[in-house]
Amino acid sequence: MGEEEDIYTKDGTLDYKGNPADKTKTGTWKACPFILGNECCERLAYYGMSTNLVRYFKHQLDQSSSTASKNVLDWSGTCYITPLIGAFLADAYLGRYWTIAIFSIIYVIGMTFLTVTASVSGLKPVCHGPRGEETCQVTDAQSATFFVALYLIALGTGGIKPCVSSYGADQFDDADEAEKKHKSSFFNWFYFSINIGALIASSVLVWVQDNEGWGWGFGIPAVAMAIAVVSFFSGTRLFRNQKPGGSPLTRICQVVVASIRKHKVELPADESLLYETADAESNITGSRKLDHTKDFSFFDKAAVEIQSDNIKESVNPWRLCTVTQVEELKAIVRLLPIWATGIIFSAVYSQMSSLFVLQGERMDTHVGNSSFKIPPASLSIFDTLSVIFWVPIYDRFIVPVTRKFTGHKNGLTQLQRMGIGLFISILSMIAAAVLELIRLRMVREHNYYDLPEMPMSIMWQVPQYFLIGCAEVFTFIGQLEFFYEQAPDAMRSLCSALSLTTVALGNYLSSLLVTIVTSISTKNGNLGWIPDNLNRGHLHYFFWLLTVLSVLNMGAFLLVSKWYTYKRLVGSLR
Repeated sequence: MGEEEDIYTKDGTLDYKGNPADKTKTGTWKACPFILGNECCERLAYYGMSTNLVRYFKHQLDQSSSTASKNVLDWSGTCYITPLIGAFLADAYLGRYWTIAIFSIIYVIGMTFLTVTASVSGLKPVCHGPRGEETCQVTDAQSATFFVALYLIALGTGGIKPCVSSYGADQFDDADEAEKKHKSSFFNWFYFSINIGALIASSVLVWVQDNEGWGWGFGIPAVAMAIAVVSFFSGTRLFRNQKPGGSPLTRICQVVVASIRKHKVELPADESLLYETADAESNITGSRKLDHTKDFSFFDKAAVEIQSDNIKESVNPWRLCTVTQVEELKAIVRLLPIWATGIIFSAVYSQMSSLFVLQGERMDTHVGNSSFKIPPASLSIFDTLSVIFWVPIYDRFIVPVTRKFTGHKNGLTQLQRMGIGLFISILSMIAAAVLELIRLRMVREHNYYDLPEMPMSIMWQVPQYFLIGCAEVFTFIGQLEFFYEQAPDAMRSLCSALSLTTVALGNYLSSLLVTIVTSISTKNGNLGWIPDNLNRGHLHYFFWLLTVLSVLNMGAFLLVSKWYTYKRLVGSLR
């Protein structure tokens, strides 16, 4: 009997038929290639479309620099807000498998529609002149059609983003120490596969868009997304699935309502008197019990039994909640300050698809003395190469070395890892500001104001991209793993979505800063910090502003990290 027990997972996962998952036939690295393949192709599709989007807005849809930059930031932001919808559906009703499957199909439809708007006459803008220097006339209807396709993709990505990383991590049994060791490594390779997709997108696809046209440039990502769907369905028999635990938002509201109702009730001195189910499992489907913690004790009142609760009959969760349910809410509240510090980091990260590209447009894009020109958006390839360089080094070198000093199984704690990334992101903004300062000095000295490309190689942008890539490996991967590990079992998609919303809010914050800075700096007829001709602007002021915000943000992160309490699990699931 004991051996038979051992072949099944103890974290409550099921196979595709709904039976307890057999460790020998499902999950672990057997299932992961299909998930990593799906993510690689989906990211190729996403970055293949988004990396150069600012230039499509500016040149094909005839928008100004600041409007194009703002539209990209707003759309990118939306792509990281819609995961809240996908995460809620996955945790509450559909489970991660069906959420990924359904939203992937919506994504493919959106990508196909986008390709049609860029290649079918009547739907695509009418352009005249040689490629790269053409002038385009676009109607309101054509713009509207393009935006509909774009926001359909934003909805599709909302069901995939919050679920794929969590679904991959679900393939390793939390209750099995041998499997659990591989989970941290999975997050590193998951991010590695994202960047393989991004590498192809920012090199090959950006070149295709600039040289072969936008029909091909959007068509290839659409095909990549179709391959992502096939890859995912191919692994169905190998996947382990967590049961959806019902609406997490309802459970959170129940704790808040019950604790307000009992605000006058005294907490017992003995925490074991707080209400919890007598079984080894919690009363939340797919979730293990959580140990009681002392902070946010006001919410503990929701678990205090009083006479009117009538627990011998059926328990009303709007009046009495279990300790595990209360701890779920506390876990979310504890995550929020850490979550907030990711917003400024994401604002720095968002510069790669907006102002870094516009900065690069004004520099010499030729390779040596040849006629070959590097598309400015292709420089993000160095961010991708940086990630591809650092992930294996982190996984195979930094973790074993730091483990010897810290004794921690992952070398660095997730919070230490995130803090290092925040520091490196400050260096990337300093690099961007210093480069712009030197570039503008050359413009002034040699009167290059009206040159479309000044004689300073675009390759000088490489350090700022490389530093952001290095910062990503520490902060974004640390954040992915931290939000998965610290999330209650039945809220993992929701917490993954929460970590992704920092990217959305970073984009919106950057967009807001551009708007505020433009409106203030263009008063009294001034050209402002970010005019259409950046040779007459002060883009470095904007980068210095982000540097100062990043320093303040890192100080806040160090404070909240010191205060953070890690969750404690009790028992297992069968």
